[in-house]
Amino acid sequence: MPVYLVMLGAPGAGKGTQASLISKKMVLPHISSGDIFRENIKNQTELGKLASEYMNKGELVPDDITIAMIGERLSRPDCAQGAVLDGFPRTPPQAEALDNLLAESDEEVDVVPYIKVDDEVLIERLTGRWTCRKEGHVFHESFNPPKQAGFCDFDGSELYQREDDKVETVTNRIRIYTKQTAPLIAYYEESGKLTEIEGDQPIEKVTEDIMAILPVGI
Repeated sequence: MPVYLVMLGAPGAGKGTQASLISKKMVLPHISSGDIFRENIKNQTELGKLASEYMNKGELVPDDITIAMIGERLSRPDCAQGAVLDGFPRTPPQAEALDNLLAESDEEVDVVPYIKVDDEVLIERLTGRWTCRKEGHVFHESFNPPKQAGFCDFDGSELYQREDDKVETVTNRIRIYTKQTAPLIAYYEESGKLTEIEGDQPIEKVTEDIMAILPVGI
């Protein structure tokens, strides 16, 4: 039976990292909503053109376009045994649409790992990032500091902090995520598919905890 995971976690929780690791362990495609948008827009598919029209006007892409992109991606042969979804769904209506989409093939979302990390830790993780001006190499004050403070180990260029990594921006991103995602967390809690995973521990342990909640026999 195909297995479908929906990964949830705030910015900085490690959701993307875990989605990639789990997909490799399970030999399932890691489906990122951002990657799908970029692929459709780059290839100028009909859905990509429609999405571009909204994005160019600064408007949100309607759910039906996003869901159609996801549906097309899930229909490809590499998804025959399931997929690890990252960045979709974002709202209860999208979650319902995904349920309906999978139900057409008598399939369903199996587990929803919610990687939970305290806001203070998220802020520390995200605001400690520094990027080099020349090649974009990324360092972290606590977890991956440069050998010489303020300069890139690889090309010697100056390190700077992106606007996205500043405290005010990070705090706002986390607040928006919490507000938008709370109903989605409730949706999956009600269905009994959500499991909270402690995200403030080594990456390997988080992966191990996620693997432990997968259906028996995978």
